Amino acid sequence: MERRSITGRAAVVIAFGIAMAYLESACVVYLQRAVGLTPAHLFPIRDAASLQGLAGIELGRELATLVMLAAIGMLIGRTPLERLAWTSVTFGVWDIAYYLWLDVFIGWPTSPGTWDLLFLLPAPWAGPVWSPVAVSLALIGFGLAVPAIGASGRRVRLARADALLLGLGGAVVLVAFLWNAGTVLDGGVPTTFPWPVFVAGMVLGILGAAHAVRAARTDGHAA
Repeated sequence: MERRSITGRAAVVIAFGIAMAYLESACVVYLQRAVGLTPAHLFPIRDAASLQGLAGIELGRELATLVMLAAIGMLIGRTPLERLAWTSVTFGVWDIAYYLWLDVFIGWPTSPGTWDLLFLLPAPWAGPVWSPVAVSLALIGFGLAVPAIGASGRRVRLARADALLLGLGGAVVLVAFLWNAGTVLDGGVPTTFPWPVFVAGMVLGILGAAHAVRAARTDGHAA
């Protein structure tokens, strides 16, 4: 029964992520048309003053997106870690489906190496499309593992070392995404992504997650 419950919740989360990605990508297409942009001209970014107030709306949209994604995790998860796990799944599905819907709507991105302006807070995040997709796949994998292990009578517990690895990995990945922030803010076009830094961050985070999952699977005690 518990495994069927996990499957049902996963189906709801995936459906929500896909539907929200449709809405998000449609809004992006509308916004780009409103200001006369095309995905091929994301860089150099426009000055905020030239967007007639739309820059503030865009920042608000990004924050609202994060609140909505976190709300799903809070509603479905039953423990703090489960809530984080389901939020991770929702985020990962939404992020990947977002690019898939954009491809359907406008034929973009043209390849996994296409550069995208990923986020604007606290500074512009930039990177090739494959990089956020890689993060999303990792989030989905860990996010689904946590409730699945819980359904077997065990519970994933983050030891201090695991949490440290996850936090450090996330921080290093963030450094990679913000690597070109100065260039973007100065009106430049990013051309080089610090993939060794990105890979290092991913490895650290995956090691922390994998250790926590493995420890839970070998723990003979029920949660």
